[in-house]
Amino acid sequence: MTRGDLTDAEWELIEPHLPLGSFGPIPDLRSYFNAVMWRFRTGSPWRDVPESYGSWSTIYDRFRMWARDEVFQTLMEAMIAEAGARDDVDLSLVSVDSTVARAHHHAAGMVVEPEDLEKAVAEEKGLQQRGKTIP
Repeated sequence: MTRGDLTDAEWELIEPHLPLGSFGPIPDLRSYFNAVMWRFRTGSPWRDVPESYGSWSTIYDRFRMWARDEVFQTLMEAMIAEAGARDDVDLSLVSVDSTVARAHHHAAGMVVEPEDLEKAVAEEKGLQQRGKTIP
């Protein structure tokens, strides 16, 4: 186990939420998961994943399958629910991104008529009530 790998307690929480292979349990599942975490923790290319985790291409393929099947989203939701059930939610870890996005210079000083704005708001509310997404 290298620095940053999951502890046994962390693995017990995560393992039930990872999918089985198409032919049954995956023998190196913990190693694959640790490799994916290592790659994103370091920001290194996939080819630089240490060989102790296994073949970088196998690890990448496993990551792509998990991403496609929304395994990480499911895992995150499960961990949040588990923390809530344990009453172990620490809101001091919540942060707000302070990135500033500047508008195009043509958008500066745009004049909108109040009735046009009210019409746009009414249309948006109508779409939301019907369950349609707004682009």
